[in-house]
Amino acid sequence: MEIAYWNKEIETIDRDSLKHLQLKYLKETIGYALRTSLYKKRLQKAGITSPDDIKSLDDLKRIPFTTKDDLRESYPRGLLAVDIGDVIRIHTSSGTTGTPTVIYHTQQDLNNWTELLARCIIATGATRNDVFQNMMSYGLFTGGLGLHYGAEAVGMMVIPAGGGNTRRQIKLMKDFRTSVIHITPSYALHIASKLEEFGVSLNELALRKAYLGAEPYSENTRRKIEDLLRIDVYNSYGLSEMNGPGVSFECVYKCGMHTWEDNYILEVIDPKSGENLDDGEEGELVFTTLRRQATPLLRYRSRDLAYILPGDCECKRTHRRLSRITGRTDDMLIINGVNVFPSQIEEVIMQFPEVGHNYQIYIDKQENLDKLIVKVEIYSKLFTGDLAELEALKRRIKDELRASIVINPTVELHEPGSLPVFEGKAQRVVDKRPAL
Repeated sequence: MEIAYWNKEIETIDRDSLKHLQLKYLKETIGYALRTSLYKKRLQKAGITSPDDIKSLDDLKRIPFTTKDDLRESYPRGLLAVDIGDVIRIHTSSGTTGTPTVIYHTQQDLNNWTELLARCIIATGATRNDVFQNMMSYGLFTGGLGLHYGAEAVGMMVIPAGGGNTRRQIKLMKDFRTSVIHITPSYALHIASKLEEFGVSLNELALRKAYLGAEPYSENTRRKIEDLLRIDVYNSYGLSEMNGPGVSFECVYKCGMHTWEDNYILEVIDPKSGENLDDGEEGELVFTTLRRQATPLLRYRSRDLAYILPGDCECKRTHRRLSRITGRTDDMLIINGVNVFPSQIEEVIMQFPEVGHNYQIYIDKQENLDKLIVKVEIYSKLFTGDLAELEALKRRIKDELRASIVINPTVELHEPGSLPVFEGKAQRVVDKRPAL
């Protein structure tokens, strides 16, 4: 199999040279981090007052972990390391409260991110002759824009379709001969199930590759999508705190996701002790940015569980490979590719005086897509009132939830005492989706 590279010198760099490069970039990152209010205090406490205090990569372990709470508490500018005039874009993601996490980007930050996505695209065997249809959401969510600019850098014709509107998506795929798509696994299954309904056969499409991300899925799901659409499916990994997609990506051999270690220092730790684990041992992924100016992050705990695959890849890329993400260490839900914390939902519904003390979050599959149902008990006197008032209350709750979590939920109103009551810890989330 012929292997193509976007930046062969870096992608196949020997490990010793890569470590020297990481140390150089780590020192630069420390220089930026010392400009932020959060890291200045932490680094000084660790005895690091200048980049020259970093003598080796092992010095990274002197630095405390960074968490999502740190990002929320630093909102909006506590982690900004450059002048605001040098910032050309921000992205945000949801937190467990109404305060989001924000990542600032300079032009150089975005250029580096685009470089990584171009590497990823070429690693899958795609070329400038492909037509790329991006079915991920655009906006503050990082999923759409990263691959968009990466595909343009490669020279592909890009169709920025965004999410939803399945009939239009299929028409675009057919009319413009889409060959590569970026999509969530659940929506890929949904697209496959709708082709016949819309009178389109696979023979009318030019589709050959799909990049899946934003939500967990099993190897069986990958194979099912490949069989249904007759394409190659590639796994990708990213998180908004590390730019978004493009942190790790599969190559044509599909044997683990190459993590671009000239841009990120990757650690795998025991979630309880915080101790580093060896390759092959599953633990929590921890990342340090190496090429980001505006918002450097040091030893950021992702809460994602995976392990580093030992050995080399046939593609000759020397950057270590990640396993499939196996789970989370927190209670975050991923619903149709969107990160949602149960506490976000609780915060919204409990602001309504009509809502009682009990509620339940119910998640199931409907036509391969996740369906979110929020069941809330309301005070009994409302059930004797006007039905129009109840419908108006449902609409208000639904609108507030959609504004907070982006997802469009179904809201059900229940009489007091009708939802399950638990003597111990309440089972607020009922996830009926099939296990991976």
